[in-house]
This record gives sequence, C-alpha cells and structure tokens, in this order.
Amino acid sequence: MRELTYYVGSSLDGYIAGPRGEFDGLPVELDVAAAMNGLRPETVPTAFREAAGLAGASNREFDTVLMGAATYRAGGTPSPYAHLRQYVFTAASEADSPDVTAVAADPAAFVRGLKAEAGLGIWLCGGGRLAASLAAEIDRIVVKRYPVLFGAGIPMFAGAYAPLSFTLTENRAFESGAVVQTYRKA
Repeated sequence: MRELTYYVGSSLDGYIAGPRGEFDGLPVELDVAAAMNGLRPETVPTAFREAAGLAGASNREFDTVLMGAATYRAGGTPSPYAHLRQYVFTAASEADSPDVTAVAADPAAFVRGLKAEAGLGIWLCGGGRLAASLAAEIDRIVVKRYPVLFGAGIPMFAGAYAPLSFTLTENRAFESGAVVQTYRKA
C-alpha cells in the first residue's frame, strides 16, 4: 500500500507560511536543498529542475502530489509539478492546467483511494487546512524546520484539536541551523 507523506518546510514555531500566505520567510538553505534534492528530486518544481541540475532526474519517492488551493496558486504556474500526478483540493471545478486534477471530494476518502493504487508514495505538499483534514491518513511527516520565528501565519496543521501520536525516526541537523525531522505514525 502506498504511503502519504507530509513533506513540508516550517518555521521554528510551526508555521508553513505567513498570515497572507507569504512563504519567502523560509530561507533557502543550500546545505538542506542539496541533501533533500538528492533524496527527493521530484519535490523540486518543474520550472526549477534544470537550474538545480535535476532535469533528467527520476522520481525516487513520490509519483503523486497533493496541494491545497492556496499552495497550488503559490506555485505561480498552471502545472507546478508536471513530472508528478498533481491533485489540487478546491471547490472550483477545474484547475488551470489539464495536467492538474481538481478534487472537490472528501480529501480523506480520496487519499484512501490513491493509497490502494499501485505506484510510488504520495506527497502532501501543503497547506495547513488540507493537512489537518488528512491527519489521520498521514503515514509519515518530514519537516524541514528552519531557524526562524514567524509569530503568526498558516500552521502546519490548521484544524480542530485532535491529538495523534507520531514517533521521531530521524533527526538530521545542518550547518545552516536547519533540521530535517522524520516522524512515523505511532
């Protein structure tokens, strides 16, 4: 069965974007980018793959990406991850590209269907409300935690109080001060 991984960048205080969806407060740390691009080249947007030296890189971990509507719009292109199956959860009936499937269905039921299919893993790219609605379906969380405080913004999980236990399986510190932590559902 395929796994759902929430792979996301976060501030120290748990925000994935600023109050108006700004994500420029999360630094691009070269040491983290080099390590993560080597492990998960498919998470680099299509528009930046060539510049990152990943133009011909194969998908290693994921073949599917899930995005909330705001995360999709922040990508700035109609097909931000053309090398993956792309789903955007939105009330709108269509996405801006035939390469992106708009989903208005219940996210958890939809993900359970994807998990039953053959293929590589499923990457939950963001945002906070979508992550909260899928929390029970998340098998693994990989968070790139950067040494910056936002104070306010869009949290990693923007939903109701509903505790779920995860176990830390990897904690990798970088010279830049960033940490990449991997958690598995307990």
